[in-house]
Amino acid sequence: MIHPVPRTNYPRCIALVASLFCLTGSVRAQCAGEVSSPRAAADCTAASIPQTNVVSLDPKHPYTLAELIDIAEHNNPVTRVVWERAKQRAAQLGIAKSAYYPILAGIAAFADERIVNPFPKPLAPQGYTMVDVPVIQPEIRLQYLLFDAGERAAHVDAATQEKLAAGANFIQANQEVAFRVSGAYYRLLTAQERLQAAEETLKTSQITRDAAEARLNNGRGTLPDVLNARSEAAQAVFDRESADGDEKIARVALTEAIGAEPSPNITIDTQKAAPAPQQLTLTIDALIDRALAGRADLMAVAAEIRAADDAILAAKAELKPKIVVAGSAAQTSMWPTSSYGELGSASQPTWSAALEVEWRLFDGGARKNQIAAAESRRRQAQDEMTEIHDRATREVWTAYINFRSALRKNDAALALFESANTSYSASLDAYNSGVRNLVDVVTAEKQLAQARLSGVAARSQLFLEAVDLEFVTGNLLRSLPSATSLQAPAAQSAPQGQVK
Repeated sequence: MIHPVPRTNYPRCIALVASLFCLTGSVRAQCAGEVSSPRAAADCTAASIPQTNVVSLDPKHPYTLAELIDIAEHNNPVTRVVWERAKQRAAQLGIAKSAYYPILAGIAAFADERIVNPFPKPLAPQGYTMVDVPVIQPEIRLQYLLFDAGERAAHVDAATQEKLAAGANFIQANQEVAFRVSGAYYRLLTAQERLQAAEETLKTSQITRDAAEARLNNGRGTLPDVLNARSEAAQAVFDRESADGDEKIARVALTEAIGAEPSPNITIDTQKAAPAPQQLTLTIDALIDRALAGRADLMAVAAEIRAADDAILAAKAELKPKIVVAGSAAQTSMWPTSSYGELGSASQPTWSAALEVEWRLFDGGARKNQIAAAESRRRQAQDEMTEIHDRATREVWTAYINFRSALRKNDAALALFESANTSYSASLDAYNSGVRNLVDVVTAEKQLAQARLSGVAARSQLFLEAVDLEFVTGNLLRSLPSATSLQAPAAQSAPQGQVK
């Protein structure tokens, strides 16, 4: 079983199977490995910026699965997209909290006004005066919302829940990327083992061909037997070249999965001696409970439900009055002049203060529709929760059944290889002794080749199902104990190698 180890002052372990061991040391950016909780992920993404450069792979370095996942977390465009979304949600929370603070504005007014003032003719010959009023007025204005029936609190809590949902989505995206990289890694590993199996099959067919030619040269064989053996050897060459092409394509797929430039120039640490999963350490009920408690998609939709509840409260608060305190302080300076008479200049402090009660009586149904939209959003989130809950349970059951089936298939594949290997060796010895014909040898050879491929597929499927089990229970990239225990390296044998 894999246990968490410290990494960058944070306990992080890739809880997959034996191939996904934990690393120590510094990472190239923050947050990618810090996926313990939606809050921790949201806080970290809010304070950090993802790297934007495309990673350059070293074709001479054998990358482990853990290293490839680490690269993908920082470099895959999907993780960077959800990273930026999480930063945006954190900024929205800051905007919502700013409503609790007063609005303070500085204003500098420079004005010049000309007005006509009617005036009695005995005092003004024209019956009016023309007045010019130049004004300079620096002013500070303050506005503070005292009471809003809980609207600000609802907006802040809704923004908090949206931030947590973004953190959960960040965790989910990292887990999905890790799962895709794991799948691509094991598919490449399978392609490499299939290539090796094809090479072993080629050697086997060449042994059969050489035996047939030797018997022909000794006068105990026939030309049709030799031609048949040569045909099998040619088919083995074809299968080997096909396997080589599939292996190169799998390399390209792996580089694409980690977010690097798609290319076959990548080398992986195959870890052929890595112990395979042996058995489950948790019951199906415990696996389902772990999934329902720890899956990031369920955490995200739960936060969305709470955010919808807060949106309803905020919309209903709009129906109630608000109390606002407003005030201003200024230094007003003016130098008025009049077409008749003389006016004095002034430069005096001026101020105003008001307590305002605002109650919107009619808005054309805007607030009513806001409440209806918020209630619909909550029902939508609840339905999504039900759907994800059912899907999570179904996926855990499927992964559980598939893993148990993969265990049995792997055991059967090992037994099949041992049987086919023994059968081929016995058939070849009997053929060389003249007591069996070539048809029996070719048949045993084909069975051995099929047994090799079955063993490769079964072992790869076992690792993939173990990874899938961690993924569907929400334990991928987290530090909970693995759901599977591991075989001792000496207790297993892979269906590879030369026949006896």
